[in-house]
Amino acid sequence: MLHGHGDDGYRYGQEILADFSTNVWYGGEPAGLKEYIFEKWANINRYPEVAGEGLTAQITGHHRLSNDQILVANGTTESIYLIAQLFAGKKTTIVTPAFSEYEDACAMHGHEMQFLSWKESLELPRLKSDLVFICNPNNPTGFTFPDLTFWLRINRQCVFVVDEAFIDFAPGTGSMLEALSQFENLIILRSLTKAYAIPGLRLGYILAGNEWIDQLLRIKQPWSVNAIALAAGSFIFDHFDEVQPPVAQLLYDKKELTNQLRQNDAFEIEDSDTHFFLAKTIIRNAAQLKTFLLEEHQILIRDASNFRNLTRQHFRIAALCPDKNQLLINALEAWKTRYY
Repeated sequence: MLHGHGDDGYRYGQEILADFSTNVWYGGEPAGLKEYIFEKWANINRYPEVAGEGLTAQITGHHRLSNDQILVANGTTESIYLIAQLFAGKKTTIVTPAFSEYEDACAMHGHEMQFLSWKESLELPRLKSDLVFICNPNNPTGFTFPDLTFWLRINRQCVFVVDEAFIDFAPGTGSMLEALSQFENLIILRSLTKAYAIPGLRLGYILAGNEWIDQLLRIKQPWSVNAIALAAGSFIFDHFDEVQPPVAQLLYDKKELTNQLRQNDAFEIEDSDTHFFLAKTIIRNAAQLKTFLLEEHQILIRDASNFRNLTRQHFRIAALCPDKNQLLINALEAWKTRYY
């Protein structure tokens, strides 16, 4: 899906005062990153490392793994498409609602797909698939899976791709990282764009057993991660403790926002474990609401109606700072006044 994602304000040719459509940390890139990148600017005069070997070594040290368990990628999207290519033609289960690129990548590579709702997955069913894609914390709901290890254990024949792109926004959620040594049927996806606000650079990585990494490297395109993105990743791991976003404050602001939005009976606000959450408009639909907010209030939301298993009324919100959250509260009151 080339279009239909969040953060699509560029398509509308007007100023956006508050962008709630993207679940990237709103505070911008880490302090010092811009200056560091410009110090490394001469790197663009040469080809980057063919597979990001230097950054791979830094990630290896950070996670206390070995180099042959890491693959640096051009964002989580490249990771998804590489895995779909490796398992071309296989039977694949996608836990929904889900990031559309799982389905698109599998369709491109001829997978036989079936879809399992989040609620059904919590029952830990036995599967007849070769591959499973599950996002934990989930996008777009923001829910976290309580424990995946037993599900992996009873489905050893099935490789689980666990997308942890939003793990930084759900403190206390157990990463599957510790399970890598126990399960050969586990591949973990990580993103470096969400928590560090660099989605324009495209950077992420895969953690898996060395057999999977070796096979993925054989089909990976050379130089897929550019020199500036590699420099940004290096800066992040060199200053890891200093560059973490204020997640506790962000989640507090999200709680305050949802509490206030629940006072507006034109909407249903759903719970979540992250800074983003789903909502439903009781009147009209999410596409019309998006247009209203954009044209009359210069506010952008994520129309979530194109997520499988959601409705035309669903939209996704990621909390911003209190002042901008108040803009949304006021704008949704205006929607209610006009149409309710």
